[in-house]
Amino acid sequence: MRSRWPARGAVLIAGALPLVAFPAPGLDLLAWVALVPVLLLLGTADTPREAALRGWLAGVGFLAATQYWLAPNLVYFFPFAIGLLALLWTGWGILARALLRGAETPARAALAVVGVPAGWVLIETVRSWHWLGGPWSLFGSTQWRRPSVLALASVGGVWLVGFAVVAANVGLAILLVGRGTARHVGAAAALVAVAAGPLWSATRPELPHAPAVPVALVQPGIVHDDLQIRQEELTRGLSRPVHLVVWGESSVGEDLTARPDVLDRLTALSGSVGAELLVNVDARVAGSGAIAKTSTLIGRDGIEAEYRKTRLVPFGEYVPFRDQLGWLTRVTAAAGQNREAGEKLVVMDVDGLAIGPLISFEQTFPDLARAQARSGAALLVYQSSTATFQGSWAPAQLASFGALRAAETGRPVAAAALTGVSAAFDARGNRLAWMPAAESGVLIVDVPMAGEDTVFDRFGNWVPASCALIVALLAVGALAGRRSSRQPSK
Repeated sequence: MRSRWPARGAVLIAGALPLVAFPAPGLDLLAWVALVPVLLLLGTADTPREAALRGWLAGVGFLAATQYWLAPNLVYFFPFAIGLLALLWTGWGILARALLRGAETPARAALAVVGVPAGWVLIETVRSWHWLGGPWSLFGSTQWRRPSVLALASVGGVWLVGFAVVAANVGLAILLVGRGTARHVGAAAALVAVAAGPLWSATRPELPHAPAVPVALVQPGIVHDDLQIRQEELTRGLSRPVHLVVWGESSVGEDLTARPDVLDRLTALSGSVGAELLVNVDARVAGSGAIAKTSTLIGRDGIEAEYRKTRLVPFGEYVPFRDQLGWLTRVTAAAGQNREAGEKLVVMDVDGLAIGPLISFEQTFPDLARAQARSGAALLVYQSSTATFQGSWAPAQLASFGALRAAETGRPVAAAALTGVSAAFDARGNRLAWMPAAESGVLIVDVPMAGEDTVFDRFGNWVPASCALIVALLAVGALAGRRSSRQPSK
């Protein structure tokens, strides 16, 4: 009997191929073909059980490659976490095998082009729950540098972009191994998937003219002396007046209510530069002893508004079920103490400009940005720090989410990193500025305040819901087909 192990090894390697399409490698065009080897290997699995195993191996390869930078922190827990999360791909492996092996007629090919991407989006939706690690390395996020493709995000979020990219891969796979007119369906599907974004982008009207607002993004980088002094020096050295100065995540290490002297310094700094400061306090809250991360808007008269981070990083900022899982802190870099989460999102008024602040990990979630936009935010402002992952590809991937959030919500984005990548994007996802992780200084960006309400703003995650319905209908159809085939003929 022919060994299955070469194919299994191949699918593990093939699952890692999409890595090159993500930041920082940035070969985003390869995303449109990167899944083809996996799909071909799944289609040749001789049993559903073998397809499930190959699907799991593809998931392991994909997650381990695209989130490799977590390994030094999770240590021994990394392979376990990756293997457990990759179980989501077992069902997708069975689904892909069933649809691709049956894609011998135009109707069956069309079913594969819809069903396989729907299954992939459903996986991404489930693994995007914040307690599973959040929506890192979503396939649609590979297209962050392509505003014409990101036009799809304004309709269905990053989910619709991902659906289109996976559909193109399925179409190409059918074109390679399909038969007769089914191959024509594959070719047509790939063409439509690739062209959908640019065509939609071409039909959209220009954004209305609006004045630009100068925003200063302060990126001090790795500082071995006094961090606050370094940030104050950079802020005082602004080359021109700005409307808002943004510091990165964890830029202030003292609770300002307990340290009025620190607050006085920041208040005086705001007055001297003639602009509000949005700093980020990462400290024990006076009185409670809890640790919290808080975006704090400071003007000439002191604190004007605050937002406490609501969606915390699992294991990085809190340990779920700490009583049972607290032992992980001894073998990984998991949080030694749970941080305290905030209760609600906040829109702040900065001298007439409504901003929606979010903190680091929260930048990866489409629903949070959408909620801020629907609450009236005209500018989405992110504060981050990726010191733990400095030198890896994580900072670039985090910054790239700004383009997705801008395209989804029709709002410009400004993101300041303590360490990492600071960046800004207009309301269509066009990159306005980018400071690499290896650099430090101040990035002053004239952010156009033109914006628009998008289909995604109004209807939210309708794409994942539709994909769940598609997969459910396919499952019901498959069960009905099996039952009818088992009934004896009369």
